[in-house]
Amino acid sequence: MRRDRDGRLWRTSLALIVCASCLLVSGCGGSGAVTVGGGGGVTVFAAESFWGSIAAQLAGPRSAVTSIIANPAEDPHAYQPNPADARTLAAAGLAIYNGIGYDPWVGRLLAADPEHGRIALDVGSLLGLNAPDNPHRWYDPSDVLAVAAAITSDLKRIDPEHARYYDRRHALFQQRALAEYHATIASIKERYAGVAVGASESIFAPESNALGLRLLTPARFLNAVSEGTEVTAQDEITAQRQITTHAIKAWIYNSQNSTPEIQRLNTLAQTNGIPVVAVTETLTPIGATFEQWQTAQLHALARALHQATGQ
Repeated sequence: MRRDRDGRLWRTSLALIVCASCLLVSGCGGSGAVTVGGGGGVTVFAAESFWGSIAAQLAGPRSAVTSIIANPAEDPHAYQPNPADARTLAAAGLAIYNGIGYDPWVGRLLAADPEHGRIALDVGSLLGLNAPDNPHRWYDPSDVLAVAAAITSDLKRIDPEHARYYDRRHALFQQRALAEYHATIASIKERYAGVAVGASESIFAPESNALGLRLLTPARFLNAVSEGTEVTAQDEITAQRQITTHAIKAWIYNSQNSTPEIQRLNTLAQTNGIPVVAVTETLTPIGATFEQWQTAQLHALARALHQATGQ
């Protein structure tokens, strides 16, 4: 956010700045990495675009934030780093990664380049979580706020001269950028708390709790699909029965991890008139901000719940 000579913030939307022409998409050896910002401030490496989008909004256009996993057509669980990723990390003053077993390749890159001046923010460690805890923390609104606060703190440590600048951007991010996101969450919770839903994997579990929805799909099923292990016949039958008996009102699936089992369940839900809502693990479309992406998905879920319940 630009300031005038008196240090006042221009009345420019934070989201508009982040989505402006400073967005650059680079091939980075085929990794599909996305860089936001013009440089000159703190250089940030973000393993995933959801944390990268938040960091870019907090750091501002004077910094450069590169998100490595940014292609919504890829499965983040299967990502393998390349030399360009290692070079990006080597140049960064701040490295942000999810942890909790989600992106183990980052730990290997950090170990190979132990730059003492760089700060590494492990989201799992910040939240006191370890595998096999649910790694999808960007689907938990309270965790999103905790990570944003930690990123701001780290930016101030690296660039203390501009501490007030980062504090202002943090306040704007919370109060303006996330306003519709939080309002939509509150609206869904108020209207649909207690409604039963099903999901293809554990990515939706943190958000279902925040929304007050009852996620009926067996936890073993959710975790097996998320971790790429075999779903038991018993759990698959249970998920099918919940659909065919209309025990659930909506079915939420991760379109970046749609196994043959999940595709069959998607079809079964559609055949039985259960609304199907797709979510993704990375920002969709590329170039969207975290809050634009998440709010669009929440609106789609709200429409599905309205269709199913009439509320």
